[in-house]
Amino acid sequence: MSYHIINIDTNSCRLTCHHGQLEYTDGLSPPKCLPLEDIGAVVLCAFEATLSSNLLIEMAKHRIGFVLCEHYKPAALLLPADRATDTPLLRHLADMPTTLRKRLWEKTLDAKCSNQAILAESWNPRHENLPELKRLAQSAKSSREAECARLFWGIFADTWTTSSFRRDRKGEGVNPLFNYAYAILLSCILQYLFALGIDPSLGLFHRPREHAAPLAYDLMEPFRSAFEANVARWVEQEKLQPTDDSPIGVITKNYRQHIAKTLLAEVTYHDKQMTLRQAIEAVCRTFRQAVLQQKSGPYQPWKISTIKWVGS
Repeated sequence: MSYHIINIDTNSCRLTCHHGQLEYTDGLSPPKCLPLEDIGAVVLCAFEATLSSNLLIEMAKHRIGFVLCEHYKPAALLLPADRATDTPLLRHLADMPTTLRKRLWEKTLDAKCSNQAILAESWNPRHENLPELKRLAQSAKSSREAECARLFWGIFADTWTTSSFRRDRKGEGVNPLFNYAYAILLSCILQYLFALGIDPSLGLFHRPREHAAPLAYDLMEPFRSAFEANVARWVEQEKLQPTDDSPIGVITKNYRQHIAKTLLAEVTYHDKQMTLRQAIEAVCRTFRQAVLQQKSGPYQPWKISTIKWVGS
């Protein structure tokens, strides 16, 4: 099982592949090597890195997500060319009935909103907006995703930052922390979708567009709370005991190491203890079964059953 998230931010380095291993050299220290089969994703923030074409090809064969960043913000994802390797699965996904597509998305949304409510309660159990968030999370309201998000981020702001905080992908403050965390999650989701022969260009709710992976955006929704929990944990830690002189919202080496560990956190899925990464794989497998069987029953999104693992 591949599990390492490799973060590379050295300004000048060279990445190559020899005998199935990623080789990193910076000209200052001895080369460092890691088997590709042990790598879950590579996040490259180096400004002058040199890459070999053989490395990119071998990474694609191993279904390794490769995130290219500009100023520590995701700018591109390099993906394998064989986006779908299972023809019957692709046909079922493309021809999925509207009712089934809607039901699968509703189950995804149920898990996302439920996770938001559980996480918000763990942050601030006496917040005045928490009862409304919990009520909406259990409702069938068509606008509940947007309303839950508004309440959830309001509780986050009141608990960890200031009331003026707004979650915005292009925003400042701690927004870059979330952008980076979601990039790690997206890379992991894509890895398993490709490994299972599921084409991420055919989504449930997110609309197809150029250079996008809407199905990955769909399936990652319930898992966002796991990363949001660790972002909050990081903000809390930095307020109490800063690791360096950088502002809290700056993507530092320490932060990247902190957030990458989220995939290795212990969670519960179907009454079994496993890492979050294993839970992501298991969810992708249930989705695959649901598509092939043309039934929503097999698909089981991840729901938080305990908050004790947060930050571990």
